[in-house]
Amino acid sequence: MARIRILVADDHAVVREGLARLLDDQPDMRVVAQAADGDEAVAAAKASDPHVVLLDMRMPGLGGVAAIRRLREVCPGARVLVLSMYEDEHYMRAALRSGAHAYLGKRASSEVLLSTIRKLRAGEEVGVTVGASEDAAAGLSAREREIVELVLAGHTSRQVAAVLGITKSTVDTYRARVFRKLGVDNRSELHARLARASVLTEEP
Repeated sequence: MARIRILVADDHAVVREGLARLLDDQPDMRVVAQAADGDEAVAAAKASDPHVVLLDMRMPGLGGVAAIRRLREVCPGARVLVLSMYEDEHYMRAALRSGAHAYLGKRASSEVLLSTIRKLRAGEEVGVTVGASEDAAAGLSAREREIVELVLAGHTSRQVAAVLGITKSTVDTYRARVFRKLGVDNRSELHARLARASVLTEEP
């Protein structure tokens, strides 16, 4: 099986080179290019045609939002994974709305990072994951985020089903899955869990 081709873009050389070593040590991954700013990332993506772009949200030159948009234009087949120290909702919303496929906090463990890259390459929806692995909310798919947003707004499963045009049983299945992923038992615990982990519950 072909290795996952990865572009690493981060303006801190130590971080960039450390990530490259970690990724190159994986039998199914290969770093094909590195970049120190947004403009370099776009140029490197055009030249190396990566499967996954690992992108810092704030770098010199072309900003994170603009870089994501340009990367999606020049390399539409690549999956963009934002790896950032900023775990507040503003940056998450901006990244996902600009076309990023996933947003991962830099406090996340290497195991979470590697797993996220593999999921992206496999075409899975990831969404947002922040924090260390033992205290991070699992990434939610786009549909799961829709369900969560409506649940937090106070809608019943029947009302959610009507809004989304799906069956109540399907809503219940998604709701149970989200609760299981986040380790909660009810709406109040769900709200507290998402607030604590700063997980985005909105469509990008």
